[in-house]
Parts: sequence; C-alpha cells; structure tokens
Amino acid sequence: MPIKPENKARYPKNWKQIRISILERANNCCEFCGVENHTYRTNEFTGKLAYIVLTIAHLDHTPEHCDPDNLRALCQRCHNRYDAEHRRKSKKQNNKNKDE
Repeated sequence: MPIKPENKARYPKNWKQIRISILERANNCCEFCGVENHTYRTNEFTGKLAYIVLTIAHLDHTPEHCDPDNLRALCQRCHNRYDAEHRRKSKKQNNKNKDE
C-alpha cells in the first residue's frame, strides 16, 4: 500500500532500504500467496488482468516497528485481506469517536 502523506513521518529515513531487503528475503514474491512481483494475474472478481506490485506489510500495523520479523512482502490482494479486520476496527473506533 502506498504510504499516506499523513503517515510518512512515522517511517524511518531508511525505509527504501528496508523495503528492498524484505523483497530480497521474499525472493521478490508475495510471502502469503507466492505471486511474483511485477507480473500479472487474473482478478478473481472482474476476470481482468491485474498488475502485481508487492508492498511491505507491518504485521502489527505499526509503521515505526520495522524489525524484519514484523514485515512481510505482500501483493495488494494479500495485504488488503490481512489489513481488513484492522481497518474495520479502526473505522468503527473512528466513527465512535465522532459520535462522542
């Protein structure tokens, strides 16, 4: 996932090097489903070809925690699936805070 501008300061200055090392560790493949970076696969919902770009996921959803054991190279589909529950909880909490 692209880094949101409001979160950019939460990432270390050497984030690009960290990203490269995680992609190397993963042999440039998604660490969950194995799809290769910069290839195409058929989107399961639309039937269209989707271009694969691996992203780096923080397993604990904390950008400051950049230890290699907390990071995984994931395709967009796996990253979105991994983050789905966290996003639901965050959205619910944000909505609750708005109502207070």
